[in-house]
Amino acid sequence: MQIIINAKDPQYLLLAEKFTKGSHNISQYNKEHNDILQADLLIDVCYEEEGPAFLSVSHIPVLVNAVLTTSNQLPNNFVRFNGWNGFLGQAKLEIAGPANSVETCKQLLQTAGVDCMVSVDEIGMIGARVVAMIINEAYFALGEGVSSKEDINTAMKLGTNYPYGPFEWADLIGVQKIATLLDALSGTNSRYDIAPALKLITLHKN
Repeated sequence: MQIIINAKDPQYLLLAEKFTKGSHNISQYNKEHNDILQADLLIDVCYEEEGPAFLSVSHIPVLVNAVLTTSNQLPNNFVRFNGWNGFLGQAKLEIAGPANSVETCKQLLQTAGVDCMVSVDEIGMIGARVVAMIINEAYFALGEGVSSKEDINTAMKLGTNYPYGPFEWADLIGVQKIATLLDALSGTNSRYDIAPALKLITLHKN
C-alpha cells in the first residue's frame, strides 16, 4: 500500500510508526516529488494550519486533521481525524466523516495495523471536546485563585493519571485552538463558555 503523509517531521514520525502490519511504502509529502495519484491513502496532518494539500484528489480516501471542521464542509472522500498534538501518539486514531468513506478508510488503516475508533461527526469529535472542557475548567480554577498552574497540572496527573496536566495539554495543542473549539460549542450550550482567564490569554496572543 502506498501511503503519503503531509506533516511536519515530529508528527510524521509519530504517525508513520503506527503502520505496523504488512509491507507499505510510507513517505512524507513533497509536492515536487510525490505522485499523489498513485497513492492508496493520503493523510494531511497540516490541514488546519495550512489548508488542504490534497483537494484535487477525489478517487481515494483523504484523512485530514480537521477537529474544528465538520464533514459537510469537506469533500465526500475526506475523513476527519484528531491529529492535534498530544493525540497522535495515542493508541487509537479517532476518525469521523461520511459512512462510506469512513468504512473504506477504517479498513485501510486496520489492514496496515492502525487501530482507530469511529467518532461522532461533530466539531471537536470526542477526545478534543473532553480535553478542551478540562482545560477550560482549569482556567476557571486558575482565574478564581484556587491554585497555581503547576499545582493544577500535578493534581490532575496524579489524581486522574492523565498523560498531561490541563495547562500542558493547552500548550501542546495551542490555546487558540482550544478557544476556537469552545467558542463554537458555546453557541448551542453555555457550559462551553470560555473561562475569562483563557479568553484573556487568547486576546493577548492575537
